[in-house]
This record gives sequence, C-alpha cells and structure tokens, in this order.
Amino acid sequence: MFSPRTIWKSLVAAVIVFSSLGIAPRSAAQGLQQKLEETYAITKPTDDKSDIVTAGAVLILQKDKIIMYSTSNQVLPQNTYKAGKLSEGAFGVHDNVQKFGSFIGHPPPQAAQTTSRHFVTGEKFWVTGIAVQSDGVVFTLFTDAINDVRYQCTLKFLYNKGAAPSTDDVLKTVAEVFKVQQDDSAKSDDKGGDQQQGAAPADANQQPAAEQAPAAPPATVEIGQTTDEVVAILGQPDKIINLGPKQIYVYKDLKVTFVKGKVTDAQ
Repeated sequence: MFSPRTIWKSLVAAVIVFSSLGIAPRSAAQGLQQKLEETYAITKPTDDKSDIVTAGAVLILQKDKIIMYSTSNQVLPQNTYKAGKLSEGAFGVHDNVQKFGSFIGHPPPQAAQTTSRHFVTGEKFWVTGIAVQSDGVVFTLFTDAINDVRYQCTLKFLYNKGAAPSTDDVLKTVAEVFKVQQDDSAKSDDKGGDQQQGAAPADANQQPAAEQAPAAPPATVEIGQTTDEVVAILGQPDKIINLGPKQIYVYKDLKVTFVKGKVTDAQ
C-alpha cells in the first residue's frame, strides 16, 4: 500500500514534469511567432477585404505556383510547402475539374464555382496573418486588386514528422518561398542620414561664396574730353550724328555733343 504522503509526492512530481513539457514548446512557438512577424510584417486589410488599412511587408513569390480565390469566396484555399515543393492540393484539383467541366460544356453547379487565379514566381502579395501550429506554420496571403479583384489564400509550411524544426530552420524554409521586397524609399533615407531632403551634400573643399563686389560707379563724361577719351569710357556709340564741326554720339541713355573734337555737352 502506498501512503498518502507517497501518493502526494508522485502527483506533485507528475505536475512538474507535464508543466515543463508544456511550457517549453509553447515558449518556442511564441519565439518563432515573434521572429516570423518581425521578418514578414503583417498587413491589416479592411473588414470587407476591399482595401488595406495598414501596409506591412510585400512578399515576392519565389516558387511556382499557388492558387488563390477571390475575397468574395467564403473559403480560403490552402496550399502547402514541403521538401522544396509547392502544392495546391485538393483546391488545385477542384479548379482543374471546374475548368474541365466548362471545357466539355457542362459547368459545375453554381455553388461550386469559384473565381480563382494561380500565382507564379515573381508575383507579389501581402501577408495578413501568421499562425504557428504543431505541424507547421500557416501564412494567410492577400493581394492588391487585379482587374478589380483581390485574392487570398493560405500557405502552410509543413514540418517533417517528428520533432519541430528550430526557428532558424523554419525561417530558412519560408525564405525559399518568400522574398521581402526592399523599401527603396527607406534606402534613400538611410543614405541621406540627417541631411535635409533635396539639399545638396556639402563639399568639404568648397570655399564660402565670395562677397559680392560693389557695383562700379557709373561712367562719367566731362566737358573738354576728346572723342577717343569718351569712346574709351563709354564704348562705341549706337549712332553718330555728323553736323560738320559738330558731332553727336548717341548712346542708349546718353547723348554726347562734340565741337571740333571736344565735349561741349552730355545729357
């Protein structure tokens, strides 16, 4: 017979063991969740999925191909990724059946019809949710409007059977499928540093602008000066009026009168 004391000790030990087993995976999952959301920033769409409230990371697809349904459909198609291969699963089969039925002239019932699109390498979309589960990580994806239709789906990164992979392994696997588009504007800001936008970078060798030289005093003509002296001061006249012993040199703002080669008047 076990004494009450022995039974109590056994129960306490069991509680400790099971608690530790539960805390460790939960803590690891929380750490993975946080790391994924830091790497793939979540986008918040409007409630009716017609627009975006808060934009997160733009993901660029690195593999062919995944299936998405329009946001008007109630069902989100689930794609999977494992061992380097994307799969559309039953949703891809349904899509093929629907197209085949239309091809032979017998479309499926209206309730089964969906607006779908296959996305391939290089196409872009947003991530609106990330869920870490016991057997994998699920991304919920959402697109910009394509011909006035937005699409959505989920993509599950399946773990191999056995122990869950490390955070680094999961991140490497996700990176095989998604590449985060770099923000060009952020790069420009980084290069600019504290420099004001649009301002030219300072040149260390650039000398300060010289002070503006004072304007030269207006040229003056004095009575008695010769024609050569006046021309040296004012330049060639626009017009010369020759009145025999009297000549008038006409400038833009001045008329200079010479008598026998000497200045007698300037106005």
